Amino acid sequence: MVSANIKPLSEFKIGEFVQIEKIQLEGTMKRRLLDLGFIPGATIKVLQRSPLGDPVAYQVSNTTIALRKEESSLIFGVLIGDDFR
Repeated sequence: MVSANIKPLSEFKIGEFVQIEKIQLEGTMKRRLLDLGFIPGATIKVLQRSPLGDPVAYQVSNTTIALRKEESSLIFGVLIGDDFR
């Protein structure tokens, strides 16, 4: 993949599928996300945004998790598809 296509998870739109490329979080939060399946190569779907825009719900495997922008801006991925066809 071309690195120019990599952007923070926080910048993807509802319905888009993202492949995780790297995670720049550290410590407990990074461990928690890795345990939930947020690992490089995993496919994430952007599900919904709260009424005020933060947090955003993401689906990885069979798990839905809401992340704040401060967290999702440190997870990077590439667009691999969307629900809009």
